[in-house]
Amino acid sequence: MKNMIRMLVVLLTVTSILQSQSKTVYFATIEGDIDLGLAPYVKRVVAEAEENLADAIVFKINTFGGRVDAATQIKDAILNSKITTIAYIDKRAISAGALIALSCEKIVMVPGASMGASTVVDQAGAKQAEKYQSYMRSEMRATAERNKRRTDIAEAMVDERVVIEGLVDSTQLVTLTSQEACKYGMADTILSSLPEVMDHFGFEDADIIELDVDWAEKVIRFINNPIITSLLIMIGLVGFFTEVKTPGWGFPGTAAVIALTIFFGANYILELASVIEIILFIAGVALLLIEVFVVPGFGVFGIAGIILMVAGLFLGLLADFPLINFELISTAIIQLAGAFVMTALMVLVLSKFLPKTNIWNKLILSTNIATKSGYISSEPKISHLVGLTGKAITDLRPSGTITIDSKRYDVVTAGEYLEKGTEVKIIHVEGSKVVVESTK
Repeated sequence: MKNMIRMLVVLLTVTSILQSQSKTVYFATIEGDIDLGLAPYVKRVVAEAEENLADAIVFKINTFGGRVDAATQIKDAILNSKITTIAYIDKRAISAGALIALSCEKIVMVPGASMGASTVVDQAGAKQAEKYQSYMRSEMRATAERNKRRTDIAEAMVDERVVIEGLVDSTQLVTLTSQEACKYGMADTILSSLPEVMDHFGFEDADIIELDVDWAEKVIRFINNPIITSLLIMIGLVGFFTEVKTPGWGFPGTAAVIALTIFFGANYILELASVIEIILFIAGVALLLIEVFVVPGFGVFGIAGIILMVAGLFLGLLADFPLINFELISTAIIQLAGAFVMTALMVLVLSKFLPKTNIWNKLILSTNIATKSGYISSEPKISHLVGLTGKAITDLRPSGTITIDSKRYDVVTAGEYLEKGTEVKIIHVEGSKVVVESTK
């Protein structure tokens, strides 16, 4: 019995040792355009690797760059990682890609790869103002310093005025080849394949867990497309307009809520919208509803509501980023303007087209029926009421009810709001339409 217990203890000990010696490496791919939809993927990779106590994360990088705010989010996620991070530059890490590569503790480049050219430019390739370049220089310099690499070369990737003896003069940006990167300490080694990378860092027998972009992250990137974003805003605005114009709650209102929830939810995940933008929009909707259903006319509540709604939508398209350049602002303006134009067109179509459809025609009398044909309105003749006075028994805004000699009449004002109890005078009768005004 004692021998069996000893054998069991030895077996458990050996198993524990073997398990402790096994290594796990996570593998992720950063390629194509660097956009805000890529940041959640990188954050998920880092979080899962930390949760499973992985030994390292390898980021395969092949990109010409993209949005600086997206690259900054990715850089922060990598720098905050508690696990060894390795940048495996396959072909190129240009512009924002260079910032991401420098955020990794180790950098490996394939033969013939390149890294650098990180000047901030707009979509047309034009160089941005100095304050944006200054921000990018500091990001590159601080990231290089964090991982003990040459800060002057990192800065020279952004600013051609920085001179690196033997490399570039004051007229050139730094873009390093694989050989140059290793020579100047911006990369650790040159290797041709992932297996070589694993062998070099002692992970030849490690379990490699490769994480791809999942369906949810693909959906988020799809929603972040400017066209889709504009469509969501349009659906929300048209849906609310339709609900205000029709009794009860129906499909348009539900579609509006879903569309705007998707818009703000996706932008919240991408760190474009915060709770503040969501509260601004909801407050704007509330003020607008108060204006429509509670407060007469159109005044402070309505104007404030529209301003808050527009502000919530506009700010929801801008990242919470230290430097919001003109390109990002103009893109947000174009998206919002496009959504408003589409909304106006849809409202115009709804107001003009829907009454002519078969369903609406069943509810609308489209032809006049003359009195001589034998058909007369059941409404009594009331033209004799002109000049009589009465009292409003409901608020008139502008329609409501009054009484004259204890008889109730449905009336309208010329447009003004009159409170319940106001003395009124009938000034005009047309068919069954009775128009009144205040006697005061």
